[in-house]
Amino acid sequence: MGVFHNADGKPVLLKMVEAIQENKAYLGEVDGLIGDGDHGMNMNKGFTMFGERIAGEEISFTEGLDTLGTLLFSEIGGSMGPIYGTIFMDMAEAGEDFDEIGAAELETMLGAGMDGLFEIVDARVGDKTLVDTLSPAKDALHAAAESGKPFSEALSDMKAAAAAGRDSTKDLVAKYGRSSRLGERSRGVLDAGATSCCIILTAMADGIQALL
Repeated sequence: MGVFHNADGKPVLLKMVEAIQENKAYLGEVDGLIGDGDHGMNMNKGFTMFGERIAGEEISFTEGLDTLGTLLFSEIGGSMGPIYGTIFMDMAEAGEDFDEIGAAELETMLGAGMDGLFEIVDARVGDKTLVDTLSPAKDALHAAAESGKPFSEALSDMKAAAAAGRDSTKDLVAKYGRSSRLGERSRGVLDAGATSCCIILTAMADGIQALL
């Protein structure tokens, strides 16, 4: 089945940091098409600060998610700081008592993150936001866990669902945020939040797969 130890999760966190850093310019380009273009810069700033803070520390996966979430929530501007901050902090809280994390545990954590997000935003699947990435990724992980797939395969399913969710935003009209003012003109472009969420979930999955 496969699990990883929560205490051994620091490499997963660093993989997430690296992925955002590598995609800073790309996220800025995506956001610049229908937004204000600062998504890559803000995300890179937050994740880089986080990476520097935990560099010399022994930190568990959930402790790191809480630290990252708190930093994004309190120190990063724009709409995405509080959004990602909430997701990561609620994921951390849901998983803090897990010594070992497998598909079911990670799905529980993602579900808690999504529930927390839904308390602060009205966006749902189909509204051209990161929810279009996060929700199907969580559902794919749940389905894989229910069917008894090995954790590594479940993570591959999660990555595929996240990518499909991200791509689905291209044909949607934005309902929230700055891009919603464009109406039909927002169609034909990926949502920046859905794109960064896919990058983060993919990096998380890759990092965990390397530990299994």
